[in-house]
Amino acid sequence: MSRGRGRDLPFGRDHSVAGGRWQPRVPSRRRSGDGAVTVVDPSRRLESRRVTTTVSAIVPTYNRREMLARALDSIAAQTRPVDEVLVVDDGSTDGSAEMLAARFPGARRLRCERLGVSAARNRGIAAASGEWVAFLDSDDEWRPAKIERQLAALAAAPEHDLCHTDEVWIRDGVRVNPRRRHAKAGGWIFERCLPLCAISPSSAMVRRAVFDRLGGFDEALPACEDYDFWLRFCSRQPVLYVDEPLVVKHGGHPDQLSRAVVGLDRYRIRALSKVLGDGVLASRDRRAAARTLCEKIDVYAAGARKRGRHAEVDELLALRERWAGVMSGGTSP
Repeated sequence: MSRGRGRDLPFGRDHSVAGGRWQPRVPSRRRSGDGAVTVVDPSRRLESRRVTTTVSAIVPTYNRREMLARALDSIAAQTRPVDEVLVVDDGSTDGSAEMLAARFPGARRLRCERLGVSAARNRGIAAASGEWVAFLDSDDEWRPAKIERQLAALAAAPEHDLCHTDEVWIRDGVRVNPRRRHAKAGGWIFERCLPLCAISPSSAMVRRAVFDRLGGFDEALPACEDYDFWLRFCSRQPVLYVDEPLVVKHGGHPDQLSRAVVGLDRYRIRALSKVLGDGVLASRDRRAAARTLCEKIDVYAAGARKRGRHAEVDELLALRERWAGVMSGGTSP
């Protein structure tokens, strides 16, 4: 039977993953920010004892029938199948539901009514039965060994609650090289998360219990909700990184969220203000977050001023004044 067809590989079966002692080649290591970066060499293999765990795949979607089919085919092709697939349909009207029923009957469809990607992911998290949740945006796809590699890495480093991987970028059908600032890493990566989103949702596998502690994705943010969540997570604990491109990210299509929403930094400013107000940041992280907040306010406020949005500018400058002293080691109000 073909591995590329959803009907040939039903979802929702019970599976276990081999676990145990690593037999590594020379591992790659990097340093960033506060300390050593955690990197898992993908050439490592597991042996001996068995570890049982469960994984729920969560796929939010809206009017992406063909891309959704590609994403679900990539889930079906995993060398270590997931235990359930939750497709959160945020009000699609393009026949996605019919395609899902015909081609992927083992997937569970959850219906929302145009609540946005944050609410869709949160709906999937609430319904997930797995110990781990693995996100996949409906315009992206996983490479076949993704889940297997991540579970192997987590079996060897079980203290981690989040694991992500490297990725391949495809824009308008052509592979492109990410800029250096988009390089992925593991360990304590809070400072890496400040300029831009340092973890792709489609690469992330997160322990389900994390959302009980931190809450879900912020439904008040129409964009940068992933940036906001990674800041909250990475301010509290390190992440595990599999240094292998196990996700293919497709960009350039008209409904790509980062293209459809104008002025993304306004939402990053809100996320930075939130994490600064949480009271959990170490002094170094706090100074770095305040510095980034002020830099983003300066750039965004200049554009808002040119467009005559003076009330918004005043609000931003008041926020900047509140946190500017922290950059030099001062305290917030």
